[in-house]
Amino acid sequence: LPPSSAANLRPGAEQKVVFITARVHPGETPSSFVCQGIIDFLVSHHPIAKVLRDHLVFKIAPMLNPDGVYLGNYRCSLMGFDLNRHWANPSPWAHPTLHGVKQLIIDMYNNPKINLEFYIDIHAHSTMMNGFMYGNIFEDEERFQRQAVFPKLLCQNAEDFSYSSTSFNRDAVKAGTGRRFLGGLLNDTSYCYTLEVSFYSYVLSGPASAVPYTEEAYMKLGRNVARTFLDYYRLNSLVERPLGTTPKTR
Repeated sequence: LPPSSAANLRPGAEQKVVFITARVHPGETPSSFVCQGIIDFLVSHHPIAKVLRDHLVFKIAPMLNPDGVYLGNYRCSLMGFDLNRHWANPSPWAHPTLHGVKQLIIDMYNNPKINLEFYIDIHAHSTMMNGFMYGNIFEDEERFQRQAVFPKLLCQNAEDFSYSSTSFNRDAVKAGTGRRFLGGLLNDTSYCYTLEVSFYSYVLSGPASAVPYTEEAYMKLGRNVARTFLDYYRLNSLVERPLGTTPKTR
């Protein structure tokens, strides 16, 4: 890609940051394909991707558990830790990737020139179908309602994403996850989600027949996640329209 002239990358400019992580659980391979779809789309020449790059900064850690993936573990790291339960106090020695990512997020949070607006952690689910999200529960009703906006928009863009399966919780067993910990750390203009996608299939509206997921279908969900930021930030009018008709991202 040519060097960016985006205003949000100029020295001293205020940045809106979307932070995405994936593969904290090594066996959840679909999360890598979804993340690959996000990355491929964002660095492409698609007119929507260009608008997103001009207005947002995307920070992506595509593999939080590389040693676990290398060893073929299902859930834990080299040392036997479920990293997604150690966000509250990660050790630089025992959980180095988590420690590094958390420190980066805290540094951005403390930077007055950076607005960390989204954190999305991508997982795969072994029993449920479709893509869906987990969000947090807040005492502030307005904040709770605003949190539902992004998954509702994603549901409009991705036929395999289910808003009815999306839920908001604060289960004690999830307290050490990225979504729960950062949801309590960041301010009320930040939204933290777990994005789940089925290991095996999705059900479209209409006849309840399951459609098996493929690598391409996972990557398409990733592309639609990226596309949804255009709707969320109301940037649609800035997309350059070619003379011919353009097929929708979906």
